[in-house]
Amino acid sequence: MSKLYALSYVSPIGEIEIQGTHEAVYSIMFSNRNEPSTRVIEEAPVQVLKECASQLDEYFKGERFEFSFPYAYEGTDFQQKVWNALVNVGYGKTTAYKDIALAIGNEKAIRAVGSANGKNKLSIVIPCHRIIGSNQKLTGYAGGLWRKEWLLQHEKRCLGS
Repeated sequence: MSKLYALSYVSPIGEIEIQGTHEAVYSIMFSNRNEPSTRVIEEAPVQVLKECASQLDEYFKGERFEFSFPYAYEGTDFQQKVWNALVNVGYGKTTAYKDIALAIGNEKAIRAVGSANGKNKLSIVIPCHRIIGSNQKLTGYAGGLWRKEWLLQHEKRCLGS
């Protein structure tokens, strides 16, 4: 892989660190710091990272429902199948882990789908926050359940306006 660069973006629900190369974004993760980082990550971030931050900003303002910047992910074939299926869960919608397992043709892989979901490094863009339990309850989210709930409510509010 090419040299990785990073850029911090301060969202309404905390700082997000975006990492990538000149070609694509590889990671969009909540940093879980209470305040923005003071460290200089890159004086002149690469264009793809700036575009990602710009599109995230539009998402949080309720102006963007899909992402178009280049991104890439690395994982097992199974994980990639799961992540590809997650992209098909529409903005403001939710689906269950079981439904994703069915969508990838492996109905017994519910727990494995959950595990793959938890390894997603492209938060919000690969919308793992839209996956809930079969009982319609919120379950695990790397950024914290409160963020998952916020993101789901945000999308529903934006669709309603």
